[in-house]
Amino acid sequence: MINNILNTGFPPGLIFIIGAIFIPLFKGKWKSALMLMLPILAFMSLMRMPEGSNWMVKFMDYDLILGQVDRLSLPFGYIFTIISFIAVIFALQVEDDIQHVAGFVYAGSALGVTFAGDLFSLYIFWEFMAIGSTFLILARRTKASQSAAFRYIMIHVVGGLFLLAGIILYINETGSMKIVNMSLNSLSTWLIFIGIAVNAAIPPLHPWLKDAYPEATVTGAVFLSAFTTKSAVYVMARTFPGTELLIWLGAFMTILPVFYAEIENDIRRVLGYSLINQVGFMMCGVGIGTQLAINGTVAHAFSHILYKALLFMAAGSVLHVTGKIKCTEIGGLYRTMPLTCMFCLIGAASISAFPLFSGFVSKSMIISAAGDGHLVYIWLMLQFASAGVIAHAGIKVPYFTFFGHDSGIRAKEPPLNMLIAMGIAAFLCIFIGVFPQALYNILPYPVDYIPYTSAHVVGQLQLLMFGIFAFYLLLQSGYYPAEIRAINIDTDWFYRKPLRTLELGIAKILNGLNQSLDQLIVKDFTGYVNRFALEPVSNLTKFILSPIVRKDKYEEVIAPALRNGTSPIGVYAAFAGLFIVVLYVMF
Repeated sequence: MINNILNTGFPPGLIFIIGAIFIPLFKGKWKSALMLMLPILAFMSLMRMPEGSNWMVKFMDYDLILGQVDRLSLPFGYIFTIISFIAVIFALQVEDDIQHVAGFVYAGSALGVTFAGDLFSLYIFWEFMAIGSTFLILARRTKASQSAAFRYIMIHVVGGLFLLAGIILYINETGSMKIVNMSLNSLSTWLIFIGIAVNAAIPPLHPWLKDAYPEATVTGAVFLSAFTTKSAVYVMARTFPGTELLIWLGAFMTILPVFYAEIENDIRRVLGYSLINQVGFMMCGVGIGTQLAINGTVAHAFSHILYKALLFMAAGSVLHVTGKIKCTEIGGLYRTMPLTCMFCLIGAASISAFPLFSGFVSKSMIISAAGDGHLVYIWLMLQFASAGVIAHAGIKVPYFTFFGHDSGIRAKEPPLNMLIAMGIAAFLCIFIGVFPQALYNILPYPVDYIPYTSAHVVGQLQLLMFGIFAFYLLLQSGYYPAEIRAINIDTDWFYRKPLRTLELGIAKILNGLNQSLDQLIVKDFTGYVNRFALEPVSNLTKFILSPIVRKDKYEEVIAPALRNGTSPIGVYAAFAGLFIVVLYVMF
């Protein structure tokens, strides 16, 4: 391990996690300097990592690999460190050590998952990731965030247990902890698949995301948007590429959130649904499994982390300066927040796959892979989902936040560090869109895909114009779903309600049993012992002699003698006989 560190640097995930311990020890500019330095050190270590297995640790009869480096893990490592740096800049104005420590533990754990070369290391970092992200939700310190954090950690504990059970069974079956391509042909692989699917927010297991992310802190939501689902995408691409089930799950995943996002009133909840939609494209790419599809999945994860973080930063900036985030409460903010508005529009253009923006050069690879595979229905579903993205994330988010009705709020721009963070993310969204080869060069397989063909550009512009025109017609005709204060029922209703009923039923049974035992043991038995202790000799004598002495004889002869301090010799003889019997039975 020490030789590995000297030759290849320190594991980037551990740089984050160990560095997080020292954050509370510093104040002011020194703390900011440390927080900015950690992602830089991690990136430098990442650049030194040679391909292959690094940082191996012996654990019983197994080798734990903390640095499995190849062309699949490297792009995720790059973007995780880049977005951590941007998120740290965005969070510099926050004076809350809990958020900072949780953010770095969370990001470091995601890097640990990315470079884990064995199932045990992957599981450990997987669980640390759940813990760190939970504290980013709790750190908002509201009743809603506490409830959301509790539900969030419970879901991820269940998912982690599925993953752990699958890993144990898999190791027992194969005798190996190495992470390899798997097939859904055994109980162990199915359990591993379900455990990953929970973190990927694959329907119907997705409501935790839209439930928890909007309740996180302003800066915590930026971290959350980057790591949990994308690390699940990576692990799924590592373990189940080419699994046909993922094609249909991913395609369905792209469509379902579109309808919820259209009727949602909370801007960050809209972004949560659109995040699920975008991960659906990635899952579909993993399921298709061809070189073009895997390249598209990795490229889209890279692009998505940037533009989704940008959108969450823009929404978070509005929440930071106004304290409001509902469509019904904000609007007209472009007048006093022009820079934030511009950054939000860049993020919206990127997620909508406008030409010259990052989403255009990544999402199209997955759709093209579906076309090359002659998956007609899947191709149509992905095109429909693309139009839906334009309607909710591409138009709805910036329109209702910065335009729409004038709320009368005249808030100023957020602090400079937040603007700088959004500016960096916006620049990268445009840079990747204009120079896609920079991204294509780091993808797992050689890329001969050309995004800027006339057919592709014209076809995408037609789709974009259709989406914009449909939004305009619905808005002008009054048929666009009204933005109202409401709680929308999602698929979690179908298991939260029955589980609540089951909980109440079990509680009634156990509480009844508890009351019965309380009456029997605590009250009746304790009362009997107390009464017995008042006159132990008399009560014990009565208990022993009751089978052989008549009640009237006992009350006439023995009881008065006991009360006077004397007793017949037969009583002592009975005690002696009983003692001999007990000794005989025992020995």
